[in-house]
Amino acid sequence: MSRTNKSVVIFLALMLASLCHAEEAVERRSGVNLLLDKTSRQVSDFLDQMSDVKCTETVLQEKLNPGGHKEYAEHATYDYLILLQGSGDELLLNESRLLQRTDSKSKKNLPLLVTNGFSTLFLIFHPYYRDGFRFEQDGTEMLDGKALTRIRFTHVAGTRTPAALAVRGREYPLELTGTALIVPEDGRVARISASLANDMHDVGLKTLDVEVVYSAISLPGWDQNYRFPVSARVDVETMKQHWRNLHQFSGYKRFAVASESVVAEKKEP
Repeated sequence: MSRTNKSVVIFLALMLASLCHAEEAVERRSGVNLLLDKTSRQVSDFLDQMSDVKCTETVLQEKLNPGGHKEYAEHATYDYLILLQGSGDELLLNESRLLQRTDSKSKKNLPLLVTNGFSTLFLIFHPYYRDGFRFEQDGTEMLDGKALTRIRFTHVAGTRTPAALAVRGREYPLELTGTALIVPEDGRVARISASLANDMHDVGLKTLDVEVVYSAISLPGWDQNYRFPVSARVDVETMKQHWRNLHQFSGYKRFAVASESVVAEKKEP
């Protein structure tokens, strides 16, 4: 009888321990969902404002040798803005670049990487894409002296993703995995690092590594500081080539296009 009682006590103790762990897991999931809700709202609000903002983008395209050292590079500077189109079940972001200057005199006939749209990698938190990713909290990380919440994300195969690889006229969705640092008080994204979640050797892509940094910027007429992209680094390696592109964004300004219609007065004959 004493053995039975002892077994029951041990069994109950194990059950209580399991329940405690389950409650902690539920609390963590609830906390993550609340933070993700904040981030989703921030991203949605930001997109509503983003089309009213322009900046200067500088792009450094580097071709690297097998040892990872720079073999060739080109610089260019653009007037840059993002235009939001679509609604409901359709979300389209178009980048507009107007070339200001380039180091065209030193150009060589070497293949370079073209990277567009990575500054908006925060779209993984937008309601349009959020259900296509699994999220989990992974502690905190210090950035600029502030403790930020680290969120791990992984794309769910077969669902929407905001990134794609274009090769010879075809587009292949990119399934990404990585981490995001989020300001816990308001849900704003401070940094995102991502890489491939699955092997893509079949289309010639060996590795993809991305890091995007966002910083709070105050603009006239806005009652809050949104976090705008300030840099985006994209490192891509194929079976035979290795490239690195660095996008830097500065000089953010609001702009508005005003038009005025003047109707000429009708003159009496």
